[in-house]
Amino acid sequence: MDFISKLIGLGQTPVVLLSVFLVCFIGYAIGSVKVKGLSLGTAGVFLFALLFGYLCTLPGLKEIPVLQKFFMENAADAKISSFKFISNIGLVLFVTSVGCIAGPKFFRNLKINAKSYVPMGALIILMGAIVTVLFAIIPGIGPAYATGILSGALTSTPAFSAAQGAVESLAPEQLGLVSLGHAVAYPFGVIGVVLFVQIMPRILKADIAYERSLISGATQESAAEKKEKKRFELDEFGFGAFGLSIVLGILLGSIKIPLSAEGFDGPCFSLGLTGGPLLMGLILSHFGHIGSISLRVNEHALKSFREFGLMLFLVGAGVEGGVELVEQIAASEYGIMLVVYGFIAGAIMTIIPMIVGYLFARKICKLPLLNNLGSITGGMTSTPALGTLISVAGTDDVAAAYASTYPIALVLVVLASQLINSFLFM
Repeated sequence: MDFISKLIGLGQTPVVLLSVFLVCFIGYAIGSVKVKGLSLGTAGVFLFALLFGYLCTLPGLKEIPVLQKFFMENAADAKISSFKFISNIGLVLFVTSVGCIAGPKFFRNLKINAKSYVPMGALIILMGAIVTVLFAIIPGIGPAYATGILSGALTSTPAFSAAQGAVESLAPEQLGLVSLGHAVAYPFGVIGVVLFVQIMPRILKADIAYERSLISGATQESAAEKKEKKRFELDEFGFGAFGLSIVLGILLGSIKIPLSAEGFDGPCFSLGLTGGPLLMGLILSHFGHIGSISLRVNEHALKSFREFGLMLFLVGAGVEGGVELVEQIAASEYGIMLVVYGFIAGAIMTIIPMIVGYLFARKICKLPLLNNLGSITGGMTSTPALGTLISVAGTDDVAAAYASTYPIALVLVVLASQLINSFLFM
């Protein structure tokens, strides 16, 4: 046994890389399995990543040669920081790609449907906030746990950070409840929206080809438009322009706006690694150039970045989430029933806003199905669901609807987390 460990001398970096692509392979295999026409798709990667994270916490792993290298006792393990980094890399690649793909049509699309997208994003978050308050006022639960659940149900890291910041200043002894709520609700927050965007077209027996023609027709470039002038390209694939979008996006996302009288020492809002690169991708790809320098990125490169980025994000977030879930449940002083309650509450916070948003978009705004579902993925701030919807729809045009509702939802869910804690802790 000792010989095997010496023969296969895996260090931390090889272990993490091996884990990433092992989860990728098995996760995609799970995601490709169809049950009555439904599949998890890339969410299968996230599901197996959660399981992988859990398996890596099993104490018995320490006694098995080679496999002992994968053991992670808790979220403080050094390997977890590598998975966080991988998750962030994937997230930035994905949202920047989405921004660059949607940008050329985004502002025209937003101008046409702004009266639908903005209220819809606000309504989804409002419904999530109302459900959160209803759960928070239940004796023994409280706003700390409830807002943690909300951030998990909407898979929103900025909302999670905002809830942590508010609770830390108002009731620091309850900070652990925010992390527990987020960890418990996060899995269904991912899977629920992924399944929703697949189930609704089946329930409605939608003609996807027809629906695709509606969304493509609404955003199609005019044939009469002049062709873009020939401009200097930094490289064949547009990697340089893509890198510039990421650099400017990270800087934009790092700008902090204070949300309390404490200024920068108190809770702050920022677009983060999701909102910043997404908006910068939209803006730069909309204009398409800086002077004589082209900012266009090869379409195939963008699609590759988008899918690869989504995979890295799901692997990193899933493994980290699996380890953290085990740690939070083990450390919880409140018993297994609170964990069960958190899962149920998270499912409700995921389902109700989606259904209300869908009905609002369909009955009031009269949006076509794919615009409707695309705006729901943005309103729910669901990165994995957008990837699934693109696959279901067979077109990247749904990304414009996602990008239209995402910013308003991002801002409002952060504010909701702050306000709920501030008022209910008074």
